[in-house]
Amino acid sequence: MAETEDFLVRELHPVDDDIFKEPMRKRRRSDRDQRFRAFPSVEQSALKEYEKLESRTRRVLSNTYQKLIQSVFLDDSIPNSVKYLINRLLALIEKPSLDPIYIGLFGSTGAGKSSLINAIIQQAMFLPVSGESICTSCIVQVSSGCCEQYEAKIHLLSDQEWKEELKNLTTLLHRTEELGGEEEDAWDRGDAVEEAVWKLQKFYGNGAEGKSYEELLRAKPRGKIPTSRVISLKAEEAEGLSVKLDPYIRTQRRDWGGGSAETHIWPLIKLVEVTLPKSELIPEGVVLVDIPGTGDFNSKRDEMWKKTIDKCSVIWVISDIERISGGRAHEDLLNESMKACQRGFCRDLALVVTKTDKLHLPEYLRERKVGNQAIQSQREAVLERNEMIKLQRNKILKDKLKRKLPADSRVLEASELVYTVSAQEYWQRALLTQEETEIPKLREYIRRRLLDKKKRMVTKYVTEAFGLLLLTDSFSCTDHMQNEHLHMSGLRRFVEEKIQLLEKAIDQCFAHIARPLQEGIWNARSSYRRILGACLVRSRGNQGFHQTLKAVCLKNGIYASRTLARIDLNEALTQPIYEQIDPIFGCIFRSGKPADGSALIPHIDAFKLSLQEKMTEIGIRNGLKYDSYKKSFLIQEISAILGGLEEHILRKKRKIYESLTTSVQNDLKPCYEEAAQITGKKACERMKDALRRGVDRQVAEGMFERAQERMQHQFQQLKNGITEKVKGSIATMLTLASSPGDGLYKELADVKSEYKEMEKLHRSLREVAENAVLRRGMQDFLLRMSPSKAGPPKT
Repeated sequence: MAETEDFLVRELHPVDDDIFKEPMRKRRRSDRDQRFRAFPSVEQSALKEYEKLESRTRRVLSNTYQKLIQSVFLDDSIPNSVKYLINRLLALIEKPSLDPIYIGLFGSTGAGKSSLINAIIQQAMFLPVSGESICTSCIVQVSSGCCEQYEAKIHLLSDQEWKEELKNLTTLLHRTEELGGEEEDAWDRGDAVEEAVWKLQKFYGNGAEGKSYEELLRAKPRGKIPTSRVISLKAEEAEGLSVKLDPYIRTQRRDWGGGSAETHIWPLIKLVEVTLPKSELIPEGVVLVDIPGTGDFNSKRDEMWKKTIDKCSVIWVISDIERISGGRAHEDLLNESMKACQRGFCRDLALVVTKTDKLHLPEYLRERKVGNQAIQSQREAVLERNEMIKLQRNKILKDKLKRKLPADSRVLEASELVYTVSAQEYWQRALLTQEETEIPKLREYIRRRLLDKKKRMVTKYVTEAFGLLLLTDSFSCTDHMQNEHLHMSGLRRFVEEKIQLLEKAIDQCFAHIARPLQEGIWNARSSYRRILGACLVRSRGNQGFHQTLKAVCLKNGIYASRTLARIDLNEALTQPIYEQIDPIFGCIFRSGKPADGSALIPHIDAFKLSLQEKMTEIGIRNGLKYDSYKKSFLIQEISAILGGLEEHILRKKRKIYESLTTSVQNDLKPCYEEAAQITGKKACERMKDALRRGVDRQVAEGMFERAQERMQHQFQQLKNGITEKVKGSIATMLTLASSPGDGLYKELADVKSEYKEMEKLHRSLREVAENAVLRRGMQDFLLRMSPSKAGPPKT
């Protein structure tokens, strides 16, 4: 089949061979091709063509840049037009080939995230796994690269970050002689205190938990801490790196005494980056991120936890099949992931159900309510049960997403929202084939996601480069029109009018959230006491809750433990507001075009289209070659400027979304500080009373209304930022394209050869895209015609 596929690929109409003559470079062809080992031959061919297009485009841009620099090198004054061109060329030359695609594996402890990553990268025990307890203790990023060895970088907390955590740990452990016997017993049983004691003993040795903050600052740590706060590991083989890495990322059991020197600095670790050599399974440019489900007590690690979730463009919620129904942890993970779709860069979300080989056959047969066909084996039961889970969970997840996200969200268009996987069966194949474990399906998803992104990136890159070369070449022309100034004056007036209309459209867009925001404030005011009360009675009485509550107050309302559910009082108090605004917030930042005009991006697209139409109108009216150059350049630059604006909006989105909880947290900070200082008899009840009084006081003084004002202020800042960027960038662009009478044009070095080559590359985009479609069609046809490789496992 492979031979037939290769033959059909060669029969496609080739893109101009002259275009793809590779420039001289140190990297050998065979080495370059290694980057695409993770892809089937059909996809490799498409990627190579796009890579060659990008490579030739960069070379053309570099040659043009060098010619421009040489032509103005000795000049005392460089025209603004030339400065603009030089800066734009340099920005394009230095633009990264492809921003990494972060795929977050987000799940509770023991859900099987590490086992899943091991199966995807085809290394059975690479990351630590255990069927009994928590294994991975921090965020771990796994990617493939150009390195020849297996490498890892372990990033540690800075000295200042550790001092902050040390202060909180010692404060949490502080006990006074006024504690009663009952409260002292409860103190000893608390999860927060156990973890604090464990960290200090691990880092400083036994007895550290009894020392003060000042004493511990003077104490010598048990482990050696590098001044760079980064530990680098390398090994020739995966197994070698795994052994070296294990002590740093495996959760250290509290009943283990001693430990290696590596485990002594374990409390300092905040992030581990692992780079594999060129992989046949994971393409370069994809980063798999193992994300713990609850965050961290340390502020810096907790901040990194949230930012890591938000930078993932894909999130897989990992849930053990035995915990998927009715578990609060599972629901919390789904809710946090949906928030990432609102505030972050996440566009795709899926539920990955792990350990799906687990099934007790007699119990399943007794409870089975579907189908008349008799189940003959464990294998048949597992496959039937997995299919039922997919259908049920797909509907439940889609309904949840519909309530939170816009109707045209990309994630709602996905054909599959649920995967049922088994890492154990992937290796053992006792019940299922490798295809039935769905590990290969996840790999295929990763490859297609990267391929699609590469296509979009190269298409945009070549088009943008072509626009710049159009104008650069036009600078050498001598047939400039004398009436250009009239065209540009009219265009400036047109732009000013359109910017005013854009400002009004943005105001109308943001106005859609005003009413839901107000309704959310009313709901929050009426329900805050009930919500706070529920947060303060999470355990039986006060047993072990004293320290947890103290930890919550020390961290301004947030407590993240490795073993308990995350507590965030600020988020809980603002939840009624988010329930009202989430659907509208999602609509504002959606890419589709709703009928009510509530989406921001379509207004910017309409602004872009109106400017481009004006450019075309001017070009038709003038009808000369030079104006055609200028028109094409302006149209392309408008797309580049406003395309960058979309990235700016996405980055600001998170700050706007979180402004409600941030505002409430800031207002309640004095209340948290007061409660954290309470010690002695009945301290737990007194802390609760202090929190209730403090929240009551802040609500009475307008806490929720202030949060509303701060969110509206953030929206106003976004609008101002958009209009300022549009005005500044387009004004510069129009100045660049204005008449020669302005004294901005200068005869430059001849770049006609570069322009012609860029024109040829631009034409080739369509041919490359057509080839990719034809190859995909051929591959799908051959797969349909070929006999299935999958078969029942050997019994």
